[in-house]
Amino acid sequence: MARRLVRAALAVWALNELTEDGVLIVTELVSNAVRHARRASVRVIVERTAPRAVRIAVADLSRIQPVSCLPGLDEEEGRGVLLVAALAARWGVDERHWGKIVWAELEARR
Repeated sequence: MARRLVRAALAVWALNELTEDGVLIVTELVSNAVRHARRASVRVIVERTAPRAVRIAVADLSRIQPVSCLPGLDEEEGRGVLLVAALAARWGVDERHWGKIVWAELEARR
């Protein structure tokens, strides 16, 4: 559902060139939130921050911050934050009293 939301928003805003990266980012953010917050429910937010830029965010009820790590070559997990950082122009975490919002911004080329 989160992937469909990102695809639809980017299509409506004619930012199709961001779709592939946006879908990968939302997949990582949602899976991290579900895995680490241990909740079945998260909130996905897609907002246009500039004519050629979007912010994709996932809110959850955990206060545990995402951690960037370097997994071994044979490890299958632990690359999500690295992937988000590599694809996004910027990313970060906004702390809230009820949990956090992890976000990533994408910018289309001119």
